[in-house]
Order: sequence, then C-alpha cells, then structure tokens
Amino acid sequence: MRVKKQQGKTNIVWASFIAVVLCIIVGNAFLALNTIQSLTKTQGSLDNTNSLTAAIEQLHLSVVQAESGQRGYLLTEKEDYLLPYFDAITQLESQTEHLKSLRSEIDEQAQHIAELFLLVDAKIKELKLTVNLAQDDKERRALGILNTDRGRELYKEIRALVTKIQDREIIFKAHLFAKLRQIKNEAKITFAITAITSALLIIGMFILTRLNLRNEARYRLKLEHQNETLANKVNERTQELTLYSDELSRSNRELEDFAFVASHDLQEPLRKIQAFSDRLETMYKDELGEKGIDYIGRMKNAAQRMSNLINDLLEFSRVTTRGKDFTDTDLNIVMTEILSDLEIAIKESDAQVSVAEMPIIKADPSQMQQLFLNLISNAVKFRRPNEAPVITIEHEHYSEFSDDHNTELSWQIIRVSDNGIGFDPEYTDKIFVPFQRLHGRSQYKGTGIGLSVCRRIVERHGGTITAKSESGEGATFVIKLPVESELFTLQGEA
Repeated sequence: MRVKKQQGKTNIVWASFIAVVLCIIVGNAFLALNTIQSLTKTQGSLDNTNSLTAAIEQLHLSVVQAESGQRGYLLTEKEDYLLPYFDAITQLESQTEHLKSLRSEIDEQAQHIAELFLLVDAKIKELKLTVNLAQDDKERRALGILNTDRGRELYKEIRALVTKIQDREIIFKAHLFAKLRQIKNEAKITFAITAITSALLIIGMFILTRLNLRNEARYRLKLEHQNETLANKVNERTQELTLYSDELSRSNRELEDFAFVASHDLQEPLRKIQAFSDRLETMYKDELGEKGIDYIGRMKNAAQRMSNLINDLLEFSRVTTRGKDFTDTDLNIVMTEILSDLEIAIKESDAQVSVAEMPIIKADPSQMQQLFLNLISNAVKFRRPNEAPVITIEHEHYSEFSDDHNTELSWQIIRVSDNGIGFDPEYTDKIFVPFQRLHGRSQYKGTGIGLSVCRRIVERHGGTITAKSESGEGATFVIKLPVESELFTLQGEA
C-alpha cells in the first residue's frame, strides 16, 4: 500500500508538471501566434499602401505624358508627339482599372480616389477633344480650347489631389513602420520569455527526472521484495490447485465409474422386471384376470419410466464428462439435420419452422445438435390444442463491455420462440432443474430433464440460457454464446 501511495504522489507531481508545461507551451504559442498575426497584418497594410502610392504616381505621370504629347502636337503639328500621347491614354485606362482594385485603409481616402477618377476622366476627355479637332484640321478651335486653361486647371486639381492622397499614405506608412518597430520589440520580449520558460522547464524536468529515478530505484527494491513474497504465495497456491485438480480428476473418474454402474447394474434388474412381466402377461393372461393384467401393465410402465429416468440422468451427467473437443460448427447444417430427424413429428403436428441464417461457432457439434433438438421437439410437443405450432429461430451478433474481463466481448444470441402453451413466469428458473415437470405425465410424455441438459450444454460452452413466457402465450428461449474462441477452449478443457 505504501508503494502505491508513493507511486500515486509521483504520478500527481508529474501530472502537475505536465499541466504547467502545457500551459506554458500554450501561452508561448499564443504570444507567438499573436505576434505573427500582427506582423502579417501590418506587412500586408504596408504592401497595400505601397501599391496604392505607386499606382497613384503612375497615373499622375501618365496624365503628364498625355498632356505633354497633346501640347506638343497642337503647337508644332508634328505627329511624333502623338506617339507618347496615345501610349499615355492607353496606360491611363489600364491604370485606372488597376487603381480601382486597390483599397486604402485610411478613412475618407476612398472618396478622394473617387474624385481623382472623375478629374482624370475629365482630363482625358479634354485631351481627346483637342487632339481630335487638330486631326480634323481645326487647329484654331483646338488652340482656342487649350488657351481657355481648362486643361491646366484640371491638371492642377489632379496634382493637388494626388499630393494629398500620397501625403496621407506617407503618414499612414510612417504609422505602420512605427507599429512594426513595436511588434519587433514585443517579439524580442516574447522570445525572451520563451527562452526563459524553456530553460526553467528543462531545469525542472531534469530535477524531476533525478527525483523520479531515485524514487524508482527505491520502489524497485520494494517491488522485488514484494515479488519474492508473491512468488512464494503463488507457488503455495499452485501446489494447492494441483492437489485440487488431482482431486477433481479423481472425482470425475468416480463419477464416470458411477455412470457405468448406473447404466449397467441398475438397468439389469429393470430388464428382468420387464422380461418377467412380459412372461406373466403372456403365459398367465387368462388366470390373472382383468385386474391382474392392469397391475402388470402398471408395473411395466413404472419399469419403463425408471429406465428412461436412468438414461436421462446418465445423459445429464455425461454432458461434461464425455463432451467432445470444440470445432468449427456450422449451425445451419445442425438445424437441417434436426429438422430432418423431426420430419415426421413436424408433419403430424402441421408445424411451421422458420430458421434464420445461423453462424459458424466453436462448439461440440453433437451437443449443439442435442441442444436444439430438445428445444425444437419441446416446441412441437407443448403445443396448444387444435393449433399448429409456429416455431421461429433467430440469430444476432451482439457486443457489450464486460466488467469481469475489463474488455469488449462479443456474443452470438440465438432465440427459439414458439406459440405453444407457455408457462407461468414464476417457474422460469424451475424449468431448468432436473426432473421438474409443470404438467402431468398423462398430458405430455417425458422425464423433465431435457431443459436441464440444455442448460448444462450451454454452460459448458461458456454461455447462458434463459426463458421468457406467459401462460398460454408461447415461450422464447434465449441462448447466449461467447464468440471468442479462447473462452470456448477454456470451457472445453474444463
């Protein structure tokens, strides 16, 4: 007990240490993840503002290039100036679409960018109008529009708005760089905390390991001493079990000897009683009279019942003493053979027998045949008057957790149901007791040992058999056999 308590304390210490380690790891992971998320978000904001600033600047340069080409062509009428103009117009359209795909994180910045789009659109229209007029030989009209300074004013508004947008983005970028520096400092603190806690964990683990090794060595010495004591007790118990096993073997041999004596010596007087009864009935039938013949008939019936009782008792005792080894037994074949044996009784009673698909199990084939032969023949025999027997045999595979074995066990469940006379529920346990009869011999023949043999067969196979019934409403016998072959083998060897 002291060793168990010490082991329990050690387990509690290690469990507490592991819990602390997990908390520290989770805390460090949370800090690192938070730092990474902040860094990723800030870096994304920086990339976005850089892209936005570059797109605004490219848009501005394209406006300048387009306006330079326009003025050069209007003043000189040289078409060489139209090449940069057309290039700039094309770039303005693509740059505008690209700029629309970008989003600023600054409040009211989206409104300024929308205003910029309107100004650039107006500027492009003004540039295209003047160039188109000049190409249609309407240079004077184009120069007149140019001299109104409408294009100059649009450009000034564009440049002012571009400057305003870029200035705000620069301020925002400075804020992001400051935030990056803060995250960097926080990351240094996080890494320092992680390094310190990791070092403390390593030291703590080293100390606990040393203590655990020391305690383990002490426990090992105590366990070795306890194992020696336990080994001595096991040896003593093994010797006791060996003696008990020898005694049990001797008892089984005596039981077999008794069975032989019962089958031979007890049957011999009965055979003589039956033989002399037959002679009396044959040779002195006329002299005995009606009453004498009746007495002889009763004597013969009693002798026959005694013989049947002895045979059934022998059959009951031989379930375990003369059982065969367990082999793969196909219950479908067993059912087919039983129905063939009971063919005449089934036809005479007009019985309907329904058999579901049966499993293949590890069992004693002859005892399985005896088990189901008894159950089905009982269902045919104990039928209600003027009503054909209906017998149903069902199977299912069932699993459950066993507290005794501390594991999941699988079972073969076989139900044999009928619509016969049934029995009162208070006799549920008594029907499996040898020689227990619920009806008179004049109503139903038999010695009352068939169900006792069934229960003994099922128990030899490591299972159970139970019955459910109501008087006059038929009966259902539930057979529960384990699936594991190890269980069958152990029971079979017993």
